[in-house]
This record gives sequence, C-alpha cells and structure tokens, in this order.
Amino acid sequence: MPHQMSKDTIPVRKGEELNLPVLEKFLQENIEKLPSGPLEILQFSAGHSNLTYQIKKGSWEAVLRRPPLGPVAPKAHDMEREFKILSELHPLFSVAPKPILFSNNESIVGSPFFLMERKNGLVIDTFFPDRVPVTEDHCRHLSEVMVNKLVELHAIDYRQTGLAEISKPDGFMERQVHGWIGRYERAKTEEIAVVEQLKRWLVEQTPKKHEATIIHYDYKFNNAMFTEDLTDMVGLFDWEMTTVGDPLADLGVAMGYWNQRDDSELLIKGLGKAPITAVHDGFLTRNECIDLYSKKSGRDVSNFNFYLTFAYFKLAVIGQQIYYRYKKGQTTDTRFANFNYFVKNLILHAANVADERV
Repeated sequence: MPHQMSKDTIPVRKGEELNLPVLEKFLQENIEKLPSGPLEILQFSAGHSNLTYQIKKGSWEAVLRRPPLGPVAPKAHDMEREFKILSELHPLFSVAPKPILFSNNESIVGSPFFLMERKNGLVIDTFFPDRVPVTEDHCRHLSEVMVNKLVELHAIDYRQTGLAEISKPDGFMERQVHGWIGRYERAKTEEIAVVEQLKRWLVEQTPKKHEATIIHYDYKFNNAMFTEDLTDMVGLFDWEMTTVGDPLADLGVAMGYWNQRDDSELLIKGLGKAPITAVHDGFLTRNECIDLYSKKSGRDVSNFNFYLTFAYFKLAVIGQQIYYRYKKGQTTDTRFANFNYFVKNLILHAANVADERV
C-alpha cells in the first residue's frame, strides 16, 4: 500500500528517517487499543526548526515532534516544555493540538519527543490550493481570523494555567532584548555596519513596564490551519516559544512575518517564495492588522514601532543561528545556504523601522 499523502506532508527527507520497528514497539507498549497494520510515516514540509512527522497505523494517526538533528542551543527545542504548554492550553484554546504523550527516552527516535493529535484542514503558506476558489473577501476574512485568534489567546488568564510556573513575566522585554542580542553575538559570522547602533537603540527603547499574557511568539500563517472553506482556524502549531510575556511582542513577531505587496523583494522572498499575504489582494496591511488588534483587545499600540523593530531583529537572529549551523556543517540543508543575505537585509530593515519612530 502506498502512503496516502495529504496536502501538507511529504516523504521523509533523507537523513531525517525514524527507526520504524523501534517506534512501533514503543507505540504498542504505550498507546491503548493501537490498531493493527503497517506503521506509516510522512513528514510535514513546513518549518525550518523542529522535525515534525505524521504517523499512522490503521485508523490511528498522530503527529510526532522532535528537535532538529545536530547540536542545538541550550534550552531550545524543549519537547517536554512544549508538551506541558499544550497540556495546559488545549482545554482553554481548542486550536492548540491535544497532547498525547511525552518521552525523554532517546533510544526511540534519537532525542526526547512527544505525540499530539493530528488536526486536518488547510495550511496556507505561499499559495492557495487550486480546489479553493479564493476571493478578496476570503483574504480579508482570513486576516481578521488571524488577528481575532491572537486577541483570544491573549485574553486567557495565564494564572488559571500552569504556565505561570514556567514563565517569568516581570522584566520580560528587557530579558528578551538582551537575550536575543546575546544570541546574535554567539552566532555572528560577519560584520554588519548598523548592528551596534541597532542594538543600542533596542536597549534604550525597551519598555520597562508592560502587560503579561500568554503569548505564542511564533504566530504566522503557516503555523495555522484553517477549515476547507477558509472561514475559521482549526489548528495552531509550533508552541515551543510560548511563554507569559508582553502581548505586543507577540503581535510584533506576527507582523514581522506579515508581508504585504509593497514590501521590498528581499523582505518578501527572504525565506523562499513570497508568503500568501504579499501575493493575493484582500489581505489586511500590517497597519490594518495592528489597528484591528488594538480595537479588539483595547490595547494601546502607540509604541508599536519598538515591537516591530525588535521582531525584525529577532527574526534576523533566528536566521543567523540557522546560517551559523549551516556554515559549521551542523546541517547540510541547502535551503539555508544564502540565509546570510536574508539576515543582513533584516538587520538593515530593522534599523530603518527604528528610524521611522516619531
């Protein structure tokens, strides 16, 4: 029987295979009433970080997440933490997948990992499927769903969850700014002229006080899943960055990923193909999204320029960390070969956004 590939899965990439007999034995020992039949594994194609697989056995299916291959940064890709986040959030925020189990037995897939429910729907990244007749109204509605779900997440009282135990909301933005500057320094591979000035600006402009809410912190279109008719969100993935912190930092990250038609080509195509928001008419602009968020949440966004600048810097650092791993031979994925150009462009863009502050 051939694999039944869905729209968001691909055959497992070379070098990222799992040991089927070992995994199958583990599942038989830990999953109740596991159906008979061959164990089938496919990989989700999106994402540059953790490895995510669809596993199927008969009528049973789940998603397996594990860290990337090779050395990883301390505290990064913490599978147990992400499993705990989903355990706390799923009952309150149904688009967060239901977690199934966590294992730190590295002999199963080579690292700690967890299983979660397999959600089904449309993941939209750079194009709409041909079978979906898309109008400008659809694009506008999808924009509004993205903003509304973020507002909904930020409205959950984190004190009613266990997230307070794994978060430190006080001084969040200060720690973020200094932390990401430190990460950049550790992964630096070349000198970029405006970096020192940008780092100083971020430190000086960091808000000393801010609200604290649950934040996803990697909120973007290709981490969301929608119904086939594009009316609602059914899934939200990649919760590894989630914490309790400044909600405007979460919106900042979302807007850092949100491209629009009049952005520069380097900004739009830095991660590969142009994202959907820069391709189709009807999507809200960044400013429209920010205004809608403010209106729905009641939050003051007059200082949002800081958060957007920081978001571009943070995205540049993530790109730099990936490029550093590629340059050191810790990953051979050719998608990362030109990330240094993307990083430099983002640094320059962040500096320009900082200069626009009034």
